[in-house]
Amino acid sequence: MEGAVPGTLLIDMSSIAPQASQEIAKACEAKNVQMLDAPVSGGEPKAIDGSLSIMVGGDRSTFERVKDDILLKMGDSAVYCGEIGAGNTTKLANQVIVACNIAACSEAFMLAKKAGVDPLLVFNAIKGGLAGSTVMNAKIPMILDGNFKPGFKVDLHIKDLNNALDTGHDVGSPMPMTAMVMEMFQTLHADGRGQEDHSSLANYYAKLSGETIGQ
Repeated sequence: MEGAVPGTLLIDMSSIAPQASQEIAKACEAKNVQMLDAPVSGGEPKAIDGSLSIMVGGDRSTFERVKDDILLKMGDSAVYCGEIGAGNTTKLANQVIVACNIAACSEAFMLAKKAGVDPLLVFNAIKGGLAGSTVMNAKIPMILDGNFKPGFKVDLHIKDLNNALDTGHDVGSPMPMTAMVMEMFQTLHADGRGQEDHSSLANYYAKLSGETIGQ
């Protein structure tokens, strides 16, 4: 902001609390600077190949002006979500769903393993049905291989869920599942796994059960 001149456009692509986006936008407005909040989803792999999903809040005409020439150079999709802060609210919803999905997959596949059924066969049997998801298809092969090289780190997901819980409290939206998964992530952080991929939620279940899902 220090060097910004009137007419500058700030596109903030970080994942922060919606309230913070709104505060920054007010500071921008005081200097006649426009702002969009435009967090992304897809992690490192989609950042590398330019196929991110971008969710945007702010003035719609400003969004339309930069959609093709800037945003879609980095992503496969750029979707207008509403006024400033709406992009980050959408990102928080995304992160809640991803976290709860990974936790559910970890719990389900540990059940299969402990019951004596090959988790790979379970994955192949259910991935095309209603339980199948982009999250499952991306994370279960990693879990089965014992590969927790980060595409999106546990510690970053903790940051996002903190923002989600704070926002939920601010607007009066109950978030008991998110709170439970947050405690799982905090356990992983305490165990020194904060820099692992968020699929390391499988290791939370391994700690409880004494057995790993994969290798």
